[in-house]
Amino acid sequence: MVNSKKIRSLVLGLAVVLSAALFQGCSAANSEPMEETQFLLGTVCSIKIYDHQSQEVLTKAFDRVREIEDKMSANKEGTEVDAIDKEAGKGYVKVSDDTFYVIEKGLEYSEKSGGVFDISIGPLVKLWGIGTDAARVPSMEEIDSRKSLVNYRDVLLNKEEKSVMLKQEGMALDLGGIAKGYAADEVSRILRESGVEHAIINLGGNVIAINSNVGGKAWNIGIQNPFETRGEIVGSISVTDKTVVTSGIYERYLEVDGVKYHHILNPFTGYPMDSGLASVTVVTGSSIDADAMTKNLFYSGVEKGLEYLEENNPEVEAIFITKDKKVYVTDGLKGSIDITNPEYTLQ
Repeated sequence: MVNSKKIRSLVLGLAVVLSAALFQGCSAANSEPMEETQFLLGTVCSIKIYDHQSQEVLTKAFDRVREIEDKMSANKEGTEVDAIDKEAGKGYVKVSDDTFYVIEKGLEYSEKSGGVFDISIGPLVKLWGIGTDAARVPSMEEIDSRKSLVNYRDVLLNKEEKSVMLKQEGMALDLGGIAKGYAADEVSRILRESGVEHAIINLGGNVIAINSNVGGKAWNIGIQNPFETRGEIVGSISVTDKTVVTSGIYERYLEVDGVKYHHILNPFTGYPMDSGLASVTVVTGSSIDADAMTKNLFYSGVEKGLEYLEENNPEVEAIFITKDKKVYVTDGLKGSIDITNPEYTLQ
């Protein structure tokens, strides 16, 4: 039972998939990528390089992802985040430049979202345990006690010392909503610095399409059907040199008595978010920014989400898929999206 649940969580965690036939008109030699896949950051991570192929570059990229995981994972002993949690309410912990940057960036988005995205949500995430062997539906009393520990304003930074402190004992960080985006951006940096001009990075749904495909055309990125297993898509979008990041209610979930509890938690209620959305996809230039932004848009819902982007981030594009299988997109994607699943309708 536990094993099947873990496998299902893994499969559904890949929220964005590549569509087929990317390289029509290209020679076979140029269209065959050098590809490697590893399980890191709690998900399947794959890198496909189409030019300047080098095992050394692939190894360097995956080593960088592993380094980030070893610093920022909330689920491993001995990480910098683990050290910060253990010193909660006691004192500051000196961290690496990587971890300090991601926490600082996380606090920035926590502030921008008014606490919807909150990197101090760790106590609630650990309480529910969704995606782990300990997953369960907690009592209201347990949720209330953990909610009082969630407050990004109580994450204190000392910029000179590059150190971090959690103000209250029992607080805990969870960088899962932003560290994967940082890792994807770092892989992109490594590939580009190594001369790679055409590649696809997919860290469990955080996709980066480097430049165009080798034929000079836009990449076709398939948008995962949030109600089906990996590989079943709603449609695809055409992108060049962009990141495509999706959060969905069926990526990781716990099912009890026929009710599904997904992993995207509302820090104000302590329960999974319920805005009528099944998934949100953000298309922009930075994966770390997109990662944090999907949570805010998921909470906001379609109408408020579109309004928020128009007023605050007009350069960011997004796709909203509702539970009743309607698809809403920002203006910039209206000519780039192709809905191929007849169950879904573009609004």
